[in-house]
Amino acid sequence: MDPGNTRAGFVLVGGNSSRMGQDKARLPFQGKTLVEHVAAAVAQAAGSVTLVGAPERYQSLGLPMLADSRIGAGPLAGIHTSLSATKAAWNLIVACDMPGISASFLRSLISAAESSAADCLLPAGPSGLPEPLCAVYHLRCLDAIGAALDRNVRKITDGLDGLRVAIWSVAESAWFRNVNTPEEWAQYTHG
Repeated sequence: MDPGNTRAGFVLVGGNSSRMGQDKARLPFQGKTLVEHVAAAVAQAAGSVTLVGAPERYQSLGLPMLADSRIGAGPLAGIHTSLSATKAAWNLIVACDMPGISASFLRSLISAAESSAADCLLPAGPSGLPEPLCAVYHLRCLDAIGAALDRNVRKITDGLDGLRVAIWSVAESAWFRNVNTPEEWAQYTHG
């Protein structure tokens, strides 16, 4: 991460993939692994990418890695780990299981965050439900998220209490649709 950069990108790879039955991040996708696909889009949009999770599982990919600072505390802890390590003001944080993600969508998301007065910007598709695992977090979220984790908060949106959260409405949610089961993966890859 370039300390002069106002943007940084992170991909969360810390999940157990229990519903998938195998490591979602390593699923083959478009000639590489799913995590490599997501990491490439994040790097193009944010100017850098760092994986957050278990370094021993992903060091072979040759990407920068951060170990989860609070193992077993869920994705909110992965967001906290990312914000604890960054020097960038705005941090794009994306889960590794979103095959529809694109650099152009992520660039638009970051630009929307940078022009907002929010602490974090969460996209929401037609359902109106926010997607906190494909979102942009300002460094000033660090203390509030850390305090939430100290209170054993695990749900990401609950961990954002007290922060200025902006919802960015998008017409299509395919960009951040995630895959959790073999059936969802088959449906995504075979239409």
